[in-house]
Amino acid sequence: MAQSDRLIHLTNSKTRQKEVFTPIDAKNIRIYACGPTVYDRAHIGNARPVVVFDVLYRLMREVYGKDHVTYARNFTDVDDKINKRAVESGRTITEICDETIGWYLDDMGSLGALEPNYMPRATHYIQQMIDMIEVLIEKGHAYDDGAGHVLFSVKSYPKYGALSGRDVDDMIAGARVEVAKNKRDPMDFVLWKPSNADQPGWPSPWGDKGRPGWHIECSAMAKDLLGDTFDIHAGGNDLTFPHHENEVAQSCCASGHAHDGEGFANYWLHNEMLQVEGKKMSKSLGNFFTVRDLLDQDIPGEVIRFVFLQTHYRKPMDWTAEKAAQAQATLKKWRKMTKGVAPSSPCDKVLAALADDLNTAGAISALHQIEDPAQLLASAQLIGLLTDRLGGWDEVKVNLDAYADHLTQLRAQAMQSKDFAPVDAFKTALVGAGVEVRMSKNGVELEPNTQFNQDKLEKLL
Repeated sequence: MAQSDRLIHLTNSKTRQKEVFTPIDAKNIRIYACGPTVYDRAHIGNARPVVVFDVLYRLMREVYGKDHVTYARNFTDVDDKINKRAVESGRTITEICDETIGWYLDDMGSLGALEPNYMPRATHYIQQMIDMIEVLIEKGHAYDDGAGHVLFSVKSYPKYGALSGRDVDDMIAGARVEVAKNKRDPMDFVLWKPSNADQPGWPSPWGDKGRPGWHIECSAMAKDLLGDTFDIHAGGNDLTFPHHENEVAQSCCASGHAHDGEGFANYWLHNEMLQVEGKKMSKSLGNFFTVRDLLDQDIPGEVIRFVFLQTHYRKPMDWTAEKAAQAQATLKKWRKMTKGVAPSSPCDKVLAALADDLNTAGAISALHQIEDPAQLLASAQLIGLLTDRLGGWDEVKVNLDAYADHLTQLRAQAMQSKDFAPVDAFKTALVGAGVEVRMSKNGVELEPNTQFNQDKLEKLL
């Protein structure tokens, strides 16, 4: 049920302030999030914005109604990293992108992320990009360098740098990676570039074979799907400059807002980065994990999601094994509490926390205080936990009858010999293998817990 009278506050990167969210049209909330470049598995840092903005999507659906919210998240399927992977592997670009998109959707689904309403692929919007570039040239905001490149003229947009808050020296340093002949200014960035025989390309007014620059992709797709102006643009804070800064510049100039910087996205949300065990994630440090790595280590996707949501999205997040174990124990307890229960309605404290700049840590704190199983279930499902699609992981499928029988025999022998050391030793070994042991006059009961280890167990008999 929609609750459109509830105020949502969001920290807007555009103004650097927490603001009341005022939609352009309460019956047509529009959100765009930058998605992945599809050449490899998504690492857990890539997954953080997916989970964060999935909560935003869920909150907006709860408040305004699911039929009144449109969420778009793109796939960048034309990029030099993809080209390089194709050359290295001997596979086609299409094969690599199709496979990687499938992996991505499977892995993000394992984290409980709803699929957006739109998941555009950049290569399906080439004509829209060409059209936008032509408008920018006509309005004097872009130019052809005569060698197949089209560049955006940063000086033509007075508001450039406002989103990221960068000074000129920082921006020039960031612009130096953009290679093109005859740049008029070091900060000018590429909208279109020529392709060689081995690179993907499309015909354009600037050559027989070329491809778009990265930044123009999102502007063209967002405009086509959501309009010149929409409500929220989201992404990781590593995208603020140059990607989002460039999106703002080209989109505002194309829509006629070169001097006031209005239009495009009214609110900008950026999540902070992720660390592993207190250190920056790096292959050289051995702490680099893809989502699939963790899933293959039997860490459930719901646990990964829970760990992510324990930290506010605007703060750096630290993934640790201890947090994962604690999350798994909590989720197992909650699933037991809500087993066989139908959800009622979310707790107001949980909703209030989410409405306060997506305070998921506060929402989880409120979940711990809920005693009514039906309300706990509804409240947890609001942030994507305890859902049916993530269910069943906590039920470890293992037959412990042989171990229970052995412990029963040891206890019977100990009752005769009065030597309980073998009983205690076997019980300790079971606990070490992640098995809960309950002994009473009625018999022995064994149950796997969140620390269950099949390998350790098999060595006991």
